Amino acid sequence: MIIRPRVQRLILNRIIKSSLVLFVLWTTLEVLSIRRALTFEASKPPPPFGNQKIFIASLHWTDERVLREYWVPAVRQLAQDIGRGNVFVSVLESGSLDDTKGALRDLDDQLTELGIDHRVVLDETTHLDEVTQARDANNKGWVQMPATKSYRQNWTDWFELQKDSWVPRRIPYLARLRNQVMEPLHQQQTKGITYDKILWLNDVVFTTADVQTLLATREGDYAAACALDFKQAPHFYDSFATRDAQGHAPLTDTWPFFRSARSRNALLRGQPIPVASCWNGMVVFDAQPFYHTRSSSSGLAFRGIPDTLARKHVEASECCLVHADNPLSAAKGVWVNPNVRVGYNGTAYEAVHHAGTWPSAYAIATGVWRNRLVRWLRLAGARVDRVVGEKLREWERGGPADAEPGAFCLIDEMQVLLWNGWGHA
Repeated sequence: MIIRPRVQRLILNRIIKSSLVLFVLWTTLEVLSIRRALTFEASKPPPPFGNQKIFIASLHWTDERVLREYWVPAVRQLAQDIGRGNVFVSVLESGSLDDTKGALRDLDDQLTELGIDHRVVLDETTHLDEVTQARDANNKGWVQMPATKSYRQNWTDWFELQKDSWVPRRIPYLARLRNQVMEPLHQQQTKGITYDKILWLNDVVFTTADVQTLLATREGDYAAACALDFKQAPHFYDSFATRDAQGHAPLTDTWPFFRSARSRNALLRGQPIPVASCWNGMVVFDAQPFYHTRSSSSGLAFRGIPDTLARKHVEASECCLVHADNPLSAAKGVWVNPNVRVGYNGTAYEAVHHAGTWPSAYAIATGVWRNRLVRWLRLAGARVDRVVGEKLREWERGGPADAEPGAFCLIDEMQVLLWNGWGHA
């Protein structure tokens, strides 16, 4: 039987129209279902702090504006809301290029006036001091430049780092500073004072309600729980430290972010998202692993990957590795609470807290289909995973001592400290 061209066109048009109708209907029902779930979860009021003892930790460099406008008032209010006897605030600043020290002196004075236990350290050591110090053979956290490269000196000028010159790595430097921030936790322990949770805060815009909601993630049953963070909303910021339930970096920087079905499905329901690691501007840890015990003189601490692995042009965030090292991660899990969203400026914070359910119906529809297409077409992650995996296996062949428990944290980068910040090498 021969079908005429005109009939063929009619059949094809009907198939196309029917497919479009089904596509629109499917997408509409999916969006309605997702928005219903998100609205229900977002409507839950944040619970009170109760009698939890919370250690607040924070590290700062050249972020005066957000500190003065948002962060210092928010931390002061947060400490008051937690309660004077249940909170300690530990802050470290080092070598800022603006008046970050002045903003933190204000916080120091305010916490003193309120009678809140705290330590604010304003370190005069600059990045220039770090990069120009003499390096000896035992000085860990340094690598040789793989090639000559130019970096921005200021708005108009550039400077060069020559191939094979020794430079400090950014991540071991940050890990060392984070461990300094944690020192009062151990000092308090010697006085018989311990804390239930450790709350790390980046220089983000947040409220006390955000912290209450984060602390209550899974009714407090977690190794760690993180917010979502945004610098230019709706684009998710911290892809360096975030890994989904399968150890993959975020698939896209817009909602629903994740490659893993387990992580993505939890997000679609507005529920705590299982992940391998996260930081995202605000993270709370169960404090127990960080404490020194009779069986262990050193608790959980921040670190970088070994220099020998970093020399292969591989890096990992200290904020990811801490989850890989945390013995509670496997038992209690690491989670992202999608109902806690912070911003690195007021505009970003407002964009993810506008009236109505976040994200919008349009963002849900486009985000779900964008995520599907990227997964189906395998447009993200495969090449990087392959390159990093080859470098890791090559390094592991160096000897039985060469092993990296945070392999899922690795990326194909080398990050070095510069006098005015940091850069890729």
